[in-house]
Amino acid sequence: MGGGRGEVVGGTKARKYGSTDKTRSQVLEALGVVKIATAGQIRLLMCPGTADAATVRGGCKDLEAEGLVISAGRSVGVNTAGNRVSEKLWSLTPAGLDAAAVVLDRVAREMGGTAKAAAASGAKHALRVTDTLGAFLQTPPEPTAPVLRKGAIPRPAPALAERPPGLGPIAAWSTEVSLPVTGSFAAPGRGSVRADMVFVSPGAPVPLLFVEVDNGTEGPPIVARKIGQYRRFFRRTVSQGGRDVVLWRTLWSAPEQPAHPPLALVFTRQMDPAAMETRMREVAALSEPAWKGQWQKAFDSYGGAHVRDGYREYAGTVPVIVTVLDLLERRGPHGEVWWRYGREGWQTLADALDTPDDYRAYRVREDQRRLIADAAREQEKREAERQRQRREAAAWPCPECGRKVYPGGMNDDWSEAAVVRGGLCSICQSRADSAAREALVLAQERAELEEQARLNGPFGFLRRPRPPH
Repeated sequence: MGGGRGEVVGGTKARKYGSTDKTRSQVLEALGVVKIATAGQIRLLMCPGTADAATVRGGCKDLEAEGLVISAGRSVGVNTAGNRVSEKLWSLTPAGLDAAAVVLDRVAREMGGTAKAAAASGAKHALRVTDTLGAFLQTPPEPTAPVLRKGAIPRPAPALAERPPGLGPIAAWSTEVSLPVTGSFAAPGRGSVRADMVFVSPGAPVPLLFVEVDNGTEGPPIVARKIGQYRRFFRRTVSQGGRDVVLWRTLWSAPEQPAHPPLALVFTRQMDPAAMETRMREVAALSEPAWKGQWQKAFDSYGGAHVRDGYREYAGTVPVIVTVLDLLERRGPHGEVWWRYGREGWQTLADALDTPDDYRAYRVREDQRRLIADAAREQEKREAERQRQRREAAAWPCPECGRKVYPGGMNDDWSEAAVVRGGLCSICQSRADSAAREALVLAQERAELEEQARLNGPFGFLRRPRPPH
């Protein structure tokens, strides 16, 4: 097919409705992913820089004439002005599916069905899925060269509105993807779930993301049950090459993580904010076993302080992030539009998918505590060394034996103000004290003898009592 993504969208007389090769490729690419859409939705997905949907509509009609696209129904709704409008629903024929597979560079058998039956019934859910994909993509508007009709006055092109960063390209997305809890991908069994959208971009910050679109037609228990079905699918293993492998990894690749791939739940129904929050919280409460991590207690004793801490273990859980379509359309998928179940407040996509309370964060805190404790011990060692050096500097040799004498003896808690330099070492001082005590005792004994002799005189022995006969 001619026409690259960078060419200016314009008209041509080569086809009845004047579509270019680029417009045809854009229509096939969009319908190859979403299967069913209005011309206005295709415009927002692929070429929002055009003035209106006329360019896309012409492409759809030219493709219809070639048997690649079919209009099998209409969508009836109310526009922003409050007027009731009816739009054609476009989908692919079997030949169109093959053509779209070429544009998307996909295997034809992986393209799914034509959604003809859904188009005939109005395809309300499918259209909301398409709206949600547009909010994720946030395709930036490109300048266009509209075809001037005969007699029309040329006007300057309107300024292109800026859009927030999106999550794309469209070729990275698939819709209506079977996730077999039992059975196979081609023939899913009872209890299986069908993902509304799947984003696959190996190596990207978000390599794999599953999306569920909630129109508000099902009660919270049913929505919560779907989250549980996702978990069952992610946990399923199959035998391959003589060993058990996780089934979803046979189709998609993503970095090894304790948790399963994330699930984004987009609420599209317009309702009172309080009612919407109630619905979100009901789904969260009912699906808690699928997404809530288990708290693991841990105790650290670094530095002698017993610190109670822990982390949350997310192994085997499904990270669930939720938002409303209105926020997603206005701020884009990378804005602060996501509420991660188990937390409070809006976060960016990157922050919502991160797990700051898991073992990684605990290890950071643990390492920090260890560093603080190590620093405290080093400080104690340095202080002890300073005290030792002070004591060494204050020591003197014993006058008797020459041993080193330290102020305060062996006690580290000493004050230089109380030091009496030049004294004996403890051993010599002990000997001196013992000798002094002995000398004192001898002196006392000698004094007593002398006093006794003085009292008795020279013949005192004659007055001693005689021993009995």
